[in-house]
Amino acid sequence: MNFDLDVINQKYGKNPQQLITWALGLGKPAICTTNFRPYEAVMLHMLTQVKPDIPVIWMDSGYNTEATYCFADEVTKRLNLNLKIYLPKRSRAHREALEGAVPALDDPRHAAFTEEVKLEPFARALQETAPQVWFTALRASDTAERGQMQPVSINPDGLIKVAPLLHWSSRDMYEYLTAHQLPDNVDYYDPTKGEEKRECGLHLSH
Repeated sequence: MNFDLDVINQKYGKNPQQLITWALGLGKPAICTTNFRPYEAVMLHMLTQVKPDIPVIWMDSGYNTEATYCFADEVTKRLNLNLKIYLPKRSRAHREALEGAVPALDDPRHAAFTEEVKLEPFARALQETAPQVWFTALRASDTAERGQMQPVSINPDGLIKVAPLLHWSSRDMYEYLTAHQLPDNVDYYDPTKGEEKRECGLHLSH
């Protein structure tokens, strides 16, 4: 690493476009993850304006709403995304036939469920794409854990994690969508979270 995290975060931390340009300017292999939740088109639009072919990784749990699948298809076509979909090794029908519905948050089986539908597919994505820079649309207002994060951080494995929108408000996001006439998702569900302010485990593990 030939840059100072504190300096970069102070200089670009509140300017998403400049941070994206800086991070891509490192010349390292990069990916962006998405879950096609509300406001997700903001990050995808910003990134593809600079690097149209950036691999966009979607861990599709199989439990998304109909609106989310329609939104994913619309945004992919609109922005010509280089979308790479990673599915669990078992289909939803297979898993539910053997184990039933999504386990409750306080059920000991919930951790294994999260591992199966989100963490293992992401680990597979990392292995196959071998990125050195990871763009994520997480925001500080999402959860208490994310409120403690920095726009740029270095994971223990050396992966540079970049969250350009970390300090943006919902109003900022809405205004960007409106200004660029981008679609949005109004019906999103993440079975690994269950609650709006609960972490899914991905950003705690990575």
